[in-house]
Amino acid sequence: MSAGVGGPGIIALPVPTPFAVGRVNCYLIEDDPLTLVDAGPNSGTSLTVLEAALRAHGRAVEDLERIVLTHQHIDHIGLAKILADRSGAEVVALDVLAPWLASYGKQIEADDVFAEELMLRNGIPREIGIALRAVTASFRGWGSAVDVTRTVSEGDVLEFAARSWRVHRRPGHSPSDTVFHDEASGELMGGDHLIKHISSNPLISRSLPGDAPSDGGAHRPRALLMYMDSLRATRAMDLRIVYSGHGDPVEDHRALIDERFEGYERRAHKIAGIIGDGEPKSGFEIAQAMWGNVAVTQAFLTLSEVLGHVDLLLERGEVVEVESDGVVRFAPSA
Repeated sequence: MSAGVGGPGIIALPVPTPFAVGRVNCYLIEDDPLTLVDAGPNSGTSLTVLEAALRAHGRAVEDLERIVLTHQHIDHIGLAKILADRSGAEVVALDVLAPWLASYGKQIEADDVFAEELMLRNGIPREIGIALRAVTASFRGWGSAVDVTRTVSEGDVLEFAARSWRVHRRPGHSPSDTVFHDEASGELMGGDHLIKHISSNPLISRSLPGDAPSDGGAHRPRALLMYMDSLRATRAMDLRIVYSGHGDPVEDHRALIDERFEGYERRAHKIAGIIGDGEPKSGFEIAQAMWGNVAVTQAFLTLSEVLGHVDLLLERGEVVEVESDGVVRFAPSA
């Protein structure tokens, strides 16, 4: 999406990221208080681009009065502290996300430990896990701790002079995905909950500090099942447009969600075929059968993709877990 006006008083400000997803959309809400939704990654280049985009619309960082964060990923939170320190803006985020943001360094380390243990448990060789830990450690600087000065939770209303946003938690892509619904206009600030050109990967993530563990009895949160529940809730909403964290707005959310569900069914069917072909297989072995040897940086993404669809098959009783030597494998239930 190029910089420009979305709806009345909504301006998309695409900011570069170092990640394959490309630019992240920050949104300037020209209302009272003057609000920025999401902050981009913590980099000099991203800050320079954001400052220039604000100037193009007659604004400056120092004019911001509110910063709203849709979820915990570093391409959305990285500049929040710098922007808040310079502007004095209040920082708004989900209540259970606030402790995670306040102790970012400690939390991201715990997330990496969780991811490494999950990879080992699902058959990814230790050397790949170690290499990926080194990669993720190098990414940490793109994020930053920030103090949330106003927390919100499900059903709360965020008021402006000319609009109101109803808060809804929609976990799946991350544990903290939060969407903001303007019920009068049918607009939804969606973050990465729903993206038009790519399917949001439901990443298996450690539960937030303020949440009870949500492992569904599977020694891990069942991210895809949570995400599908969230998508069903969003599908039931009357929406005119969804402003996404990446790419163009979504103008027919129900059709896109239906398309995503069809894709999940196709992938689950393919994975069921792989599991049914020969000996029980680990998540890593299934990923190799799907995509071959993937880059180290993609190891956890592909594992999350596989386990999410395996969870669909487990829920339906089509496959079972078989554990030996600390590694979980999957076999047909028959």
